[in-house]
Amino acid sequence: MALNCISLALLSYLILLPSLSPFSHAIDTIKPGQPLEDGKTLISAGEKFELGFFSPGKSSNRYVGIWYHNFSINTVVWVANRERPVRDHSGSLAIGYDGNLVVLDGTKSIVWSSNTSTATNNSLVQLMDDGNLVLNNSGSVAWQSFDNPTDTYMPGMKAGLDLRTHVNQKLTSWTSEDDPAPGNFSLGMDPSASTQIFVWEGTKPRWRSGRWNGQVFIGVQNMLPTYVYGFRLINIEQEQKMYFYYNEFNSSHRYVLTWDGIGRHLIWRNDTNDWYQFWAQPVTECEIYNKCGKYGSCTDGATPICSCLRGFVPASSEDWSDGNWSSGCVRRTPLGCGRGNNSEEAGGDGFWKLGGVKLPDISDWKQDAVDIEGCEERCLGNCSCTAYAYVSGIGCLIWGVDLLDIHLFSSGGNDLYLRLAGSELDKKSNKTFIIIIVPVAVILSLGCIYLLWRCKNRIKELFKQRLAGERGLMYSTRGQERLTDYSASIGKRIGDEGSDGKCPELSLWSFDSVVAATKSFSDSNFIGEGGFGPVYKGILPEGQEIAVKRLSRSSMQGLDELKNEVMLIAKLQHRNLVRLLGCCIQEEEKILIYEYMPNSSLDAFLFDPIKTGLLDWKTRHNIIEGIARGLLYLHRDSRLRVIHRDLKASNILLDEEMNPKISDFGMARIFGNDDNETNTKRVVGTFGYMSPEYAMQGLFSVKSDVYSFGVLLLEIVSGKKNSTYRHPELAMNLIASAWKLWNEDRVMEFVDPIIRDSCSRRQVSRCVNVGLLCVQDRPNDRPTMASVVIMLGSETSSHPPPRQPIFTVESGYSETDSSTVDLNIMSANASITIIDGR
Repeated sequence: MALNCISLALLSYLILLPSLSPFSHAIDTIKPGQPLEDGKTLISAGEKFELGFFSPGKSSNRYVGIWYHNFSINTVVWVANRERPVRDHSGSLAIGYDGNLVVLDGTKSIVWSSNTSTATNNSLVQLMDDGNLVLNNSGSVAWQSFDNPTDTYMPGMKAGLDLRTHVNQKLTSWTSEDDPAPGNFSLGMDPSASTQIFVWEGTKPRWRSGRWNGQVFIGVQNMLPTYVYGFRLINIEQEQKMYFYYNEFNSSHRYVLTWDGIGRHLIWRNDTNDWYQFWAQPVTECEIYNKCGKYGSCTDGATPICSCLRGFVPASSEDWSDGNWSSGCVRRTPLGCGRGNNSEEAGGDGFWKLGGVKLPDISDWKQDAVDIEGCEERCLGNCSCTAYAYVSGIGCLIWGVDLLDIHLFSSGGNDLYLRLAGSELDKKSNKTFIIIIVPVAVILSLGCIYLLWRCKNRIKELFKQRLAGERGLMYSTRGQERLTDYSASIGKRIGDEGSDGKCPELSLWSFDSVVAATKSFSDSNFIGEGGFGPVYKGILPEGQEIAVKRLSRSSMQGLDELKNEVMLIAKLQHRNLVRLLGCCIQEEEKILIYEYMPNSSLDAFLFDPIKTGLLDWKTRHNIIEGIARGLLYLHRDSRLRVIHRDLKASNILLDEEMNPKISDFGMARIFGNDDNETNTKRVVGTFGYMSPEYAMQGLFSVKSDVYSFGVLLLEIVSGKKNSTYRHPELAMNLIASAWKLWNEDRVMEFVDPIIRDSCSRRQVSRCVNVGLLCVQDRPNDRPTMASVVIMLGSETSSHPPPRQPIFTVESGYSETDSSTVDLNIMSANASITIIDGR
């Protein structure tokens, strides 16, 4: 009997144990008769999403929503009763008498319902790990939140256009940050089934993505291919629906239409514990739909931003001059359709190529095997055709309507062939006009040269006079002196020779103040030296520390490099770029003053056998990501489009928290909006970091910086210097060694031995993968820095495999110095070596 009692007690304990265990699963379901009261939540089985009542922002209203569980920021991805909030904490979420999911207020009145006719009293509600709230009816889905989105597009969501019913499931913005009620902006598929995504303001188009080519939306500048975004278009013929979906990244990516009408691509970053905005549109004026009207093109940064296409003039000159471009442009010369197709014939039509554009809206597309020549013939054979384009992955596009929403991209884009009357294309008819223009241009140029010569002499004279008479002039109590009475004249010499012709707003320092700060450039204040010259630490009277970069008289760099650096850094502001405080020009002295970096440069740690141990894996990974974000800013997000051309470990400075800052812009170049690649006879930079096409041919682009970043990334992971490392057994350099070990799944052998046991194999493999992608031999095979940033921050391992490296450059030049080399000289000293990566 006693034994039976013990057995019974033990059995009861075992039955109760799951409910008492601290590891018991959270509740993720609602059953009939078991409402979820305000203050309680559902948590998905994998503890990824949470559902409950919440109050947004400063509002006291209560809404039922879904958000990410255990994230530092409660980000709501779906709202039920967005139009009818509960006014207090008396609400509940329950299964109603008819089997629908309902939100009830304190009086048990229904303020929201799933409103499906297929629900029964056998219903069950479950919150899934993908963030979908599902109403099940006897095992089948009666309703789900993924079919009724609010403002957020989630992985696995298949909201889109039903081609049979023409129902278009759209995202709808909140009214404001504190009010989830439906706002004035919506996002959805183009109702005409063109594979484009639109943002509407009310019923008016606000932005469009351009067509889908199987990899990217062609109207989104610099969009990354599918392996990064994970987007897929469903089989339209099979499902008779048109929607895009992505599911590779689980909950790390989301797209949200914010209350201000901007579609944003956000990525969760575990290192910062916050959402990182990777992409957003529309954010520039030219991204607004049809900003320049019909037959007008929009160019960001231009003055004015709108211009008429060739062969077209403003429909209203008065409106155009007032900055009102909505009326667009009209054709100057009627088309000669039916009078010959050759532009050389009288009345014949031809085509003018406009490159690098966001193609116009409302094109006609037919799925056939016609090539670009056939596409042109098709347009010429149709009197209504105004333009055509041939796009890889799509085919032939024909426009038989007015051309709307044309955006000239700074990079990428497609070619548009605009149909014009033959007289608009005939260069002979413009000879007289050109002859007139040429003499005028010559006269103006001679006048400008004369004025510049006079100004130059005057500046030199004024410069000498001022320096001779005012050497004792000191800065204010901050130890700085703004030489306002002649800053303009000096600024002309070292200033911005860009589009506006103005000098950068930098403090001009007196030489005496620099001498005082550095204790006459004493050896005790010396902190390093590069191709420019020595660098000294300085302290201002109030205690602020500065870094003083003094041009060496023996340096190959001179005033041009200093001017270049001043011009660039004065216009660039980013947390991963070093900050320039001022400059000093006095007779032969050329000096730059920077914020002081207490931890010197990356190479001082990375290649020092003692200090390298201070760079643990977390710090190295943070440095890699910081450099990537800085380069992304230079290449894409800054006011200028900058190529650094000398990215290396010694040009990465470290602040007191070991955050990286890119420095030394003396060799940087500003790229034009239409430039994808350019060349030079003077190769500048550091051997070991130069891309093959730059070192051997003088060709450089943003992909040259990407190559240098790849080398630097591999150096940070391995702790080895690319220019001097040789594998002790295989006689390979660093890049070849990285490829071999990564390809053989031995990537941990590549890691710096001092941190090998403490780093994440998954992160290391991802970093080396990215580094090898960056150092691929062909520029087109290398990713953009935008792609690099997203790959480094993504938890997925589905990155494309790199190609085996083939070429490297070896020479007798020192790695420690930034070099300027004539290609004719270099070709006699450099050799191409084939790397055996097997």
